[in-house]
Amino acid sequence: MSAADDRTDDDGRAGSPASPMGTTDLARWRRRIAVARGEAPPDLVLAGGHVLDVFGGELIRADVAIADGRIAGVGAYADRPAGETLDIGGRVVAPSFVDAHVHLESALVWVTEFARAVVPRGTGAVVTDPHEIANVAGLPGIAAIRAGAAGLPMRVAFTVPSCVPASAHESPGAEFGVAEITEALRWPEAVALGEMMDFPGLLAGDAAIAAKLAAADGLRRDGHAPGLRGPLLQAYAGAGPTSDHESTTLAEARDKLRAGLMVMIREGSSERNLAEILPLVTDATYPRCCFASDDRDCHALTHDGHVDAILRAAIAQGLDPIRAVRMATWNAADYWRLEGNGAVAPGYRADLVVLGDLPRVTVAATLFGGRVVARDGAMVTALPPSAGAAPELRQTVHLAPLYRSDLRLALENARVAVEAIPGQIVTRAVAVDPVVVDGWAVASPAPGGTDLLKLVCVERHRATGRVGVGYVRGFGLRRGALASTIAHDAHNIVAVGADDADLLAAIATVAESQGGLAAVADGQVLGHLPLPIAGLLSDRPLAAVAAAYAALEDVARGLGSSLPSPFGLLAFMALSVIPEARVTDHGFVRLG
Repeated sequence: MSAADDRTDDDGRAGSPASPMGTTDLARWRRRIAVARGEAPPDLVLAGGHVLDVFGGELIRADVAIADGRIAGVGAYADRPAGETLDIGGRVVAPSFVDAHVHLESALVWVTEFARAVVPRGTGAVVTDPHEIANVAGLPGIAAIRAGAAGLPMRVAFTVPSCVPASAHESPGAEFGVAEITEALRWPEAVALGEMMDFPGLLAGDAAIAAKLAAADGLRRDGHAPGLRGPLLQAYAGAGPTSDHESTTLAEARDKLRAGLMVMIREGSSERNLAEILPLVTDATYPRCCFASDDRDCHALTHDGHVDAILRAAIAQGLDPIRAVRMATWNAADYWRLEGNGAVAPGYRADLVVLGDLPRVTVAATLFGGRVVARDGAMVTALPPSAGAAPELRQTVHLAPLYRSDLRLALENARVAVEAIPGQIVTRAVAVDPVVVDGWAVASPAPGGTDLLKLVCVERHRATGRVGVGYVRGFGLRRGALASTIAHDAHNIVAVGADDADLLAAIATVAESQGGLAAVADGQVLGHLPLPIAGLLSDRPLAAVAAAYAALEDVARGLGSSLPSPFGLLAFMALSVIPEARVTDHGFVRLG
């Protein structure tokens, strides 16, 4: 399909006679008209099912006629000649699902393996903010993801990172300024400026942020405003951002809705906000709400699901299934201006899902461009292997020599701890009484102690030797240490542990493998998942990475952690733009 053929008008439909057309495009346009009128055979008819109408909010008994990757007509087409007729036996044809905000890198696998995980689950489009790879490798990193996504049976749209670094409290491997933003926004896959995380800078009227917002003039500008309410929220919403996925309370989400923001209800591996926010959705508000996963690891994608899992949870909590599907399709596609996506209607892209059971969201088949690309939970279209992917993103861990003395915690820095909250990425800053040995604060693991562990962040991009150390409560480790080169957003090495020697061993393990996750206890490496692509992604197949990640999480729980996803939450402990407290390579950071 040519670029001209893929053009759509403002209603998301295929190009009209007013659109510039070449000879081939004109022929296809005329053919769709003839197919719709019953005067020419379609390529494919989905017959004998119900169509989920996101506009009318109903199920209608109808066939779907497809020509040249587009829906030519919805109606009675089963008895007419066609290239192929697929009897779907009363199942439901719906638009394929749209993840309104996701970081592909959080799946821990290369983009092709991400598609292998989510396409059989009914996902047809994702809007990804690749600021994780940008923090490590800048514009070339995003270009590598873009190249890897080309030709996949899934639409990958980009929001261009706006905050690399996320704040002055973090040290990334690259910077992403106005010049890089302007270049990336020229890509046809770019739909918006990415999440504006530096809300303190925006609220202060920072000129650099103003320039980034101006670079995206005419496009959406994604928001990121955790905890903002009242006059600060009014200032933030009035400064340019038009969406937000960071609400953790119903009152916060309602305020953001009233401020004109599109509310993205988030349900990820470590960020689970659905149950709290879902009551916001009413007959009046649902057009301004959609779903986002933000961060889902490969094991969750494989065993729980993607957008389909969010839909199941929302429906189980009482949301009408048809409304839920609209929020996961048309609402997201319309907000992001993904023309041609989000509806089963004439002129729209034939990116569809066939549901065997609507309330349970069981996906029988996924279509992309009018072709069945997945069936019964597995791809039927070949995908390129991830082995050997992105050679330009290897060898990104550069660590200065690290000694046990670098992990000392001075008493003056040990009076306040980061308190982790299960199921959330926000934290609390809590006053604590440090446990002191030889004049230094030390870990005091539970049980028997105060559940105070050391939280360490080591700069890993330029071998500066900078190390931040603080206390954290809530991880529950009784012994050992965990380390990761996934540390949103700068992606230095972050580690948590009950013992300094194990902390050193865990950090050394992930550094020596040029990135990864590791669990260590009593000097022994109990689990290790190498992530050689930018220190963020594996180059192994999906199933192998998902199994290894699950095993690592089990090891962490065996060391005492009761968190739903210990490594998932550890990755956020250095993110300096989420309240209330973090530890970065610059040390303890308190927000709010």
